Amino acid sequence: MARPTSLLKRILVGRPFRSDRLQHTLLPKRVALPVFASDALSSVAYAPDEILLTLSLAGAGAYLYSPWVALAVVVVMLTVVASYRQNVHAYPSGGGDYEVASANLGPKFGVGVASALLVDYVLTVAVSVSSGVANLGSVVPFVATHKVLVAVVAVVALTALNLRGLRESGSALAVPIYGFIIVMVGMIATGLIRVFVLGHDLQAPSANLLIEAEWHDPTAAAMIFLLLRTFSSGCAALTGVEAISNGVPAFKEPKSRNAATTLLLLGGLAVTMLVGIVWLARITGLQFVEDPAAQIVGAPAGYVQKTVVAQLGETVFGSGSVLLYLVVVVTALILFLAANTAFNGFPVLGSILAQDRFLPRQLHTRGDRLAFSNGIIFLAVFAIVLIVGFQAEVTRLIQLYIVGVFVSFTLSQAGMIRHWNRLLRVERDPVVRRRMMRSRAINGFGMALTGAVLIIVLITKFLLGAWIAIAAMGGIYLTMLAIRRHYDRVAEELTPDEGRQMLPARNHAIILVSKVHRPTLRAVAYALATRPDTLTALTVNVDDADTRALQQEWENRDIPVPLTIIDSPYREITRPILDFVSGIRRQSPRDVVTVFVPEYVLGKWWENLLHNQSALRIKTRLLFEPGVMVTSVPWQLESSAARDLNRLDATLVRGPVRGPRGGEREDEPSRSDAAAATVAEGGDT
Repeated sequence: MARPTSLLKRILVGRPFRSDRLQHTLLPKRVALPVFASDALSSVAYAPDEILLTLSLAGAGAYLYSPWVALAVVVVMLTVVASYRQNVHAYPSGGGDYEVASANLGPKFGVGVASALLVDYVLTVAVSVSSGVANLGSVVPFVATHKVLVAVVAVVALTALNLRGLRESGSALAVPIYGFIIVMVGMIATGLIRVFVLGHDLQAPSANLLIEAEWHDPTAAAMIFLLLRTFSSGCAALTGVEAISNGVPAFKEPKSRNAATTLLLLGGLAVTMLVGIVWLARITGLQFVEDPAAQIVGAPAGYVQKTVVAQLGETVFGSGSVLLYLVVVVTALILFLAANTAFNGFPVLGSILAQDRFLPRQLHTRGDRLAFSNGIIFLAVFAIVLIVGFQAEVTRLIQLYIVGVFVSFTLSQAGMIRHWNRLLRVERDPVVRRRMMRSRAINGFGMALTGAVLIIVLITKFLLGAWIAIAAMGGIYLTMLAIRRHYDRVAEELTPDEGRQMLPARNHAIILVSKVHRPTLRAVAYALATRPDTLTALTVNVDDADTRALQQEWENRDIPVPLTIIDSPYREITRPILDFVSGIRRQSPRDVVTVFVPEYVLGKWWENLLHNQSALRIKTRLLFEPGVMVTSVPWQLESSAARDLNRLDATLVRGPVRGPRGGEREDEPSRSDAAAATVAEGGDT
């Protein structure tokens, strides 16, 4: 029977996929849109909240500017979409901003972009899930009082979903995300028709509340700063746009064209919903404030401020209606699932960085379901830490947000300008040159605009929490450079010399002996078979009676290997062995020493706690001795017979295996081959 841990893994993750099934996980546009665009689409559910919330600091009169702020955000979004369409055509390999910056600005700029994106992917999960909890809490009191718990459970569920593989998560997300688009567009259209066609006087539930301003500075400079801060908050709607350029390899052929088309669909849908929600909020007099207890004058007893989407749903469809609950549930669901964009982007980017030796090699390997399992788990852990640390408060988390996105936007567009300049220097075809110059102009305008937005974000949000994200980016940047230096140093040390390799002069073999039993006799037989230049059995005397008994039995059995006994007055075993081995090395530095260590092979995890501890310590310490080879000589105990790994794997993957115990199918790689591949790739969590 399978072990409980293995059975649980198969239930959560599913049966492993063969590597040659990778092509079957590629996505068509209809599935790629919910997989990669869910973050950008869902951000329209909280970006209007942030616009109105920030304007409320100057009082209800400042809501007059909300459509203009939304229009400015739309201009930036359309510019970014147009710019990234050039990116996906020029760099279809999936590196996205990281590859563009590395190839055109240099590796250090690429690492800077990657650090910004990694931080922002983690924040995407934290913000999206926390916002989903806030929306669901508008109609479900339990969620409102246990929002941290609900948010953590949602992240864990998303993790399990993505560990099952890209196609399954995309298929699961398609229905709710397309449902969200239909519901949002339907709500906006219904509200506008009721106002402009049917002449209904729609008033939001908060329309008649009296808002008290928190900012009392009447100067133009103060108002401009508030508008800039509102604009920077509204730019949260742009998060997730870059995910498609990072995920181009996941698209079906033709990859670049499908990715560019999906990007265009994303931009059109996001702009339509953002403008529609802000416009409808303005028409209905909807009000949304940062601190209801302090800013709303004479609020009804027990007043709970609902999100903008929830208020619009109640205004358009009526309080308590089925459609209102549908709006809230679908919005909350897509906000939970919007984190899936990061769950697809973070692991792919982490794999590319690991391949370039800026992150641990383990992030480059695929798991059982051909997903980058280690990257998915890393992302989930960091997101949960943020959610718990900030108590799932969207207003607090949003201040850390979008800094990394606009860092990557700006550097990516700067890299694309260099890319086009380099191609234009050698291109002579007038038609191609015109196309390149048009692309360069688009990327140039995108760089100027996103650079200006980045400056605004830094100025208006730095003290509110953006400094935390900047510090995290700096820490990740330095860590990645340190990892690359380590890998480079190791590679340099492992590079063979140009000259002929010198063979060791002699091989001195040592057999470690604690008792005369079957593992020891097997080690003696194996050591003799290797034909070393010298061979000795070594034991440490920590108890005189036991040592004398061991010596007597050694002589009685007439074992053809001399037994050397070294005293240990302080009953230590490891240090005397190391001193003995080091003595041989000092006498003949060109010789090698091979140490044979007899070991038990046990079948139960708890049995390992009772055996092999001394052998483990000795082997670990001997690994640091130059010129010393350590050879384990295993002896399988009866309990290990139950650990038939080939049979277990075959049972889990394909069902019962017919034939001899432990046999392998002809179409399966052997366990040794699989283990060698796993070790070569760095393993998988």
